[in-house]
Amino acid sequence: MTDKKSPIGTIVIFGFFLLVMVAAYVLTKPVERPAELEGVLRPDFRPLQAFNLTDHNNNVFDVKRLQGKWSFVFFGYTSCPDVCPTTLYALNAVHGLLHDESGDMSKDMQVVFISVDPDRDNIEKLADYTTYFNKTFIGTTADKTEIDKLTKQFAAGYIFEEETAPGVYNVSHTSAIFLIDPAGRLIATFSQPHQPSNIVSLYKKVRAYLSSL
Repeated sequence: MTDKKSPIGTIVIFGFFLLVMVAAYVLTKPVERPAELEGVLRPDFRPLQAFNLTDHNNNVFDVKRLQGKWSFVFFGYTSCPDVCPTTLYALNAVHGLLHDESGDMSKDMQVVFISVDPDRDNIEKLADYTTYFNKTFIGTTADKTEIDKLTKQFAAGYIFEEETAPGVYNVSHTSAIFLIDPAGRLIATFSQPHQPSNIVSLYKKVRAYLSSL
């Protein structure tokens, strides 16, 4: 009589191997992006490259100033008749909502206004303008070459329109609010309409998503 080898050992080994494969898949499977963050999260999270601005206190504002904080960044100019003041009012409301919900939550965020109109927006004008909306907001600018290098990183375009009088002109610019994480990565964009409660809700969902990665 010929002895047949029991398949039990083979089955056990195969089962163990299958279990390991399933566990590996579960552990390495990318966390799915929440549907409500589609169009908000950037396709990839790119660290910002070095830049050199000057803030409204005449101090250097560079990539190091973004480290350790969630930064809401908005490009504009102080002579803007509509989009800029409306957006900065909205960001002030966002700041207030976060502070009301949790005092600690607003301490690790900052709002940075970057002027794309350095010829008219000097340090003194930036200081008056930015702090009018909120004393903690940071106004920054630089020469056009430096600004252009930075706007390219954000894909934040702007165009100077024709003068209507000497030194009087508008600047067409992006109306988006950009979100930088504490690691200095551009991770999200908030498009108009800028409803403060909606921005706060999305912001918290972005934070929750990143903490799950």
